[in-house]
Amino acid sequence: MQKEENDLEGKEQIQRGQVLVLKGGCNNCHSPKIFTPEAILPDHTRLLSGHPQDIELPKIPSNLIGPDKWLGLFTRDQTAWAGPWGVVFAANLTPDPRTGIGNWTEDEFIKTMRTGKHKGLGRDILPPMPWEDYAELSEEDLKAIFAYLKTLKPIKNAVPAPIPLSDNEIPTNP
Repeated sequence: MQKEENDLEGKEQIQRGQVLVLKGGCNNCHSPKIFTPEAILPDHTRLLSGHPQDIELPKIPSNLIGPDKWLGLFTRDQTAWAGPWGVVFAANLTPDPRTGIGNWTEDEFIKTMRTGKHKGLGRDILPPMPWEDYAELSEEDLKAIFAYLKTLKPIKNAVPAPIPLSDNEIPTNP
């Protein structure tokens, strides 16, 4: 009887996490897109796998981003963003152990969402990731999101590291 109750609680937690991920718009940035005549849709074969490792970034015209210009640009499928912070790439949120969050602990995930630091102590989580909004979620909600992400199909996709600005120039490729 206890195992059945635990299984039910686990299923409910995962379902809650799925709702939070969908309603939170995680697919908007973390899922590559499919372009149809009717809509731009998340590619369900690569759901939440981050910026595709094999996509070359388009050239960014110089002097386009600045205090008196555009704040930022994003790639066609919204998985890479350029702004005053440099170029950032949506992370692979699948449980792949090498390229995703497969080797993360629940505690590391929660610390990331609470501190805006990779695994709670590494590099900054950069815009446009709204980690400050996720920091306000309850511990139960963050645990539910993590539990749901761990149920996804692991997808091997090595997302590039952020590219900082150098000499006020926006880099064009990793």
